Amino acid sequence: MEKHIRKEVRIPLEEEENRMHLKGDLYVPEDAVSLVIFAHGSGSSRRSPRNRHVAEALHDRGMATLLIDLLTAAEDEVYDKRFDIDLLTDRLEAVTEYVKTDPILMRLHVGYFGASTGAAAALRAAAHMSGLAEAVVSRGGRPDLAASRLPLVRVPTLLIVGGLDTDVIDLNREAYRLLKCEKNLVIVEGASHLFEEEGKLDEVAQLAAEWFDAHLVHPVHKHKIHAL
Repeated sequence: MEKHIRKEVRIPLEEEENRMHLKGDLYVPEDAVSLVIFAHGSGSSRRSPRNRHVAEALHDRGMATLLIDLLTAAEDEVYDKRFDIDLLTDRLEAVTEYVKTDPILMRLHVGYFGASTGAAAALRAAAHMSGLAEAVVSRGGRPDLAASRLPLVRVPTLLIVGGLDTDVIDLNREAYRLLKCEKNLVIVEGASHLFEEEGKLDEVAQLAAEWFDAHLVHPVHKHKIHAL
């Protein structure tokens, strides 16, 4: 493989009679063994500076990333579609299946990084595609939108929530209870929902990098359940 790959990708979709493409930004470092697919939250996009900050931390660990828009530009103008978790999940599964047919990406271990509603799609997809997706990290996620699927998730899952994001903390605590896989819930003290406070996004990036490093790059154990 060339030294590294950095490019915009267009992933083809066929839904009923519609043909469309999802746009994504792909980065593959030299000798990467894992790929993290990012599913952003409602109202955001693959250009999200927060997700890009986390992606850079993963690049430093030698991991590939794919920041993907699960809706087309026209669809994103429809408010309800941003919260259509079934649709977002189907799209994320389609992206994962595409990755597994790509000659360069198919050999990589796949994980999901989801924010807000994107985390719900990541958890639902992981429950359905545990043979393809191998780890999940949720940042400020809405796992309650995937509640019925949480007991079916079998891959290591990390839930990260800001300490000032009290309502979402409660949602994630309940999600933690429902998860039956290897899991952890980390509350970043002094952080709000978007982790905009100084240094807090760095903490998220570090936590995510360590989780994916342990479970995608250097997996040493499976199905262990962490206590809070």
